[in-house]
Amino acid sequence: MLKKIKQHSLRKSTERNLQNRDVSQRNSPLTYLGFLVDETVLDDVEKIYGLAKEIGLLPKNIKVFTFLETKHRIPSLIQNQINNSEFSWKGEITNQNAREFLDFPFDVLVGFYNKNNPFLNRMISASNAKFTVGFKGVDERLFDLILNVPPQDFPAFQKELTKYLNVLKKI
Repeated sequence: MLKKIKQHSLRKSTERNLQNRDVSQRNSPLTYLGFLVDETVLDDVEKIYGLAKEIGLLPKNIKVFTFLETKHRIPSLIQNQINNSEFSWKGEITNQNAREFLDFPFDVLVGFYNKNNPFLNRMISASNAKFTVGFKGVDERLFDLILNVPPQDFPAFQKELTKYLNVLKKI
């Protein structure tokens, strides 16, 4: 019962965030790049830093935050990680690091997941990102650009993202 209430609250919160989204800065050039990653899709986040080097960004201008459906029982020192237990039954994010990540004004935020996930959808909708990129198979209202490549094929993703960032004059 509580799980259904949480899912409903997440959907309502996502809808509310989508209605209040500011798109006035959508065309700003790329300085800060963020990734919101589902760890079941990409477990090696070091690939992302290689992508940053290719498009000419410094590693300090890239931030990665990961999502894991259920928390491992093994203690972890990873600070940039969130799981479903860190969302209240009202759909609010209780993880302070996640709130700071979402408040950061990224020029581009990539939602690195390919299946509808109410927790990740909520996070994308709550972000202060100016431009969002996602994959086919996720709620299209969340993203300004949707890539039709499988996220597991990182070289293809890297090529497509670079191509579209060039076309949109972000890099």
